[in-house]
Amino acid sequence: MDPYLSQFAFHFLLGGLLGYLSGTMGTGGGLIVLPLFTLVFGMDQQAAQGTSLAVMTPNLIIGFWRYRQRNPITLRMAAYVGVGAMVASYVAARIATEMSGQLLRVMVALFMAGLACNMFWRNVTSSHGPSSRTIAPEWMLLLAGIFGGSCAGFFTIGGGVMSVPLLTAYFGLTQTAAQGLAQAMMLPGSLVALLIYSHLGLVNWAVGIPMSIGSALTISHGVELAHRLPERKLRAIFAVMLLASAGMMLMR
Repeated sequence: MDPYLSQFAFHFLLGGLLGYLSGTMGTGGGLIVLPLFTLVFGMDQQAAQGTSLAVMTPNLIIGFWRYRQRNPITLRMAAYVGVGAMVASYVAARIATEMSGQLLRVMVALFMAGLACNMFWRNVTSSHGPSSRTIAPEWMLLLAGIFGGSCAGFFTIGGGVMSVPLLTAYFGLTQTAAQGLAQAMMLPGSLVALLIYSHLGLVNWAVGIPMSIGSALTISHGVELAHRLPERKLRAIFAVMLLASAGMMLMR
């Protein structure tokens, strides 16, 4: 088989697995693919983040559409979080592309470890049963978007994961509805960040394109699985994976 064709097939199949996982977890896939690009593919941190954006962006479009079909998410809610994320991600992405790759890798690894601790904490607190929640005004979704966009632009990962607890705690959304709205939040910021990374030549399109095609074909099945599997168990498995990835990145 032609080596270029075999590489395309490998990246396509890998993207298919990524799409299934990202649809199940309610993320764009950056939390999974970023450690893969740095540890297995040997990309430097900025190139890994840029290429992960090329893979994530189609996932976010399809993921939001599929979650919106199953949850009460309005386009106005998506606009609030999307505008906030887009503005914040532009500033954060510009800063990230000018940083030392080694420093950025350490910061991303520590951020991933923090996300894992957050997931473990949510599992512990959720076992105590439901608590009363204060429902914030809808316009405050703009602030949630700014928070998530800053994470997405700077780290290219974690914006949705970090925002989901805010959306469930203060806006009265269910877990799956919050995951769907987080997809809408990350989409504009990811597009902006992708344009910046691409303009600076920090996207490996030979890897990103076949992976994005493969993931686009499977993410819908992952979303369906997310509505059937136990939420706490998924969070715990994902948190362990995050800690392992963060540890490997710090030891690199």
